[in-house]
Amino acid sequence: MTSNDRTLLSVRSTADLLAAVPYLLGFHPADSVVVIALRGNRVVFVARGDLPEPAAGPGSAAGSEPAAGAGGAAEQVAAVVARQGVETTTVIGYGEPARVTPMVEAVIAALGNVSLPVLEALRVTGDRYWSQLCGDPGCCPPEGRPFDSSTSQLAAAATYAGQVALPDRDALVRQLAPVDGAAREAMREATRRAEARLGALLEKAPPGDLMGRRALRRAGRSAVRGALHRYRTGGQLTDEEVAWLSLLLVHLPVRDDAWQRTGGEDWQLALWTDVLRRAEPDLVPAPASLLGFAAWRAGLGALAGVAVERALEAQPGYSFAELLAEALQAGIAPSVLDDWPGAIRP
Repeated sequence: MTSNDRTLLSVRSTADLLAAVPYLLGFHPADSVVVIALRGNRVVFVARGDLPEPAAGPGSAAGSEPAAGAGGAAEQVAAVVARQGVETTTVIGYGEPARVTPMVEAVIAALGNVSLPVLEALRVTGDRYWSQLCGDPGCCPPEGRPFDSSTSQLAAAATYAGQVALPDRDALVRQLAPVDGAAREAMREATRRAEARLGALLEKAPPGDLMGRRALRRAGRSAVRGALHRYRTGGQLTDEEVAWLSLLLVHLPVRDDAWQRTGGEDWQLALWTDVLRRAEPDLVPAPASLLGFAAWRAGLGALAGVAVERALEAQPGYSFAELLAEALQAGIAPSVLDDWPGAIRP
């Protein structure tokens, strides 16, 4: 099963919906607002944002009132959801009431401004949930309703299908953390050897090959195709091969060749995750961006966002990563590249 061929999960109750959210996002949300957007009875888009930090005004306890930016954040979320051509929404806020309620109310108002109905709005605090739209204590008790998503049939079905919900977003960040210890030292030595190899390649370039560009492109195409074949067939690159590939990806024609060949298959996610984690710090932007692109194409927005952050931390202003960040922020669907790479080139 590839990332683009995910098992359909049936949601029959509010508890099922809450159990589904971590699998839709890839992690359990905290201090977040989530908008689930539907076309008919099918979820087609999920947006998540952090709750604004509480404002601490004079004479008031910190956290006693919402941040002034709640309205602007809500409008941005609503605009992104509206671009998806959806019909209805559900809003869920995760956290303490003082922070959740103002943000959920702001999102409901913003969705109303773009003519998107809100079927339900929920607050989740701990292991209980409350409806923000229902005031009837008969069906929506003031103490909330308990739920345990880990024991739901939906969670069991998702786990059986191989879908993963990490404990939190930090766990996703840790999955992309650079290798350390002996593995890092081995990659440092491998990269030094790759640099010497690259120098020898450029020295041998014929006089007509300005700055060895043709030699670089040939070596890069060979390294990219070899890496793709290795992971497509279930293999893994050696340290020497990762060092050589990551060094060649600095050359933009090589990176763009890899970009054109990158889809959203699981083995491509594995390839670029592996290269990103093992690459030396100054060589991170290209593999991080390629992973971000692969994750975006697979519909894994959270993973794409973390990968883009890694790229921009390593090199602020890296254009490929900035382009991806804009696409993620705007909620552009990966379906715009259904004909990739035939119709669109980097």
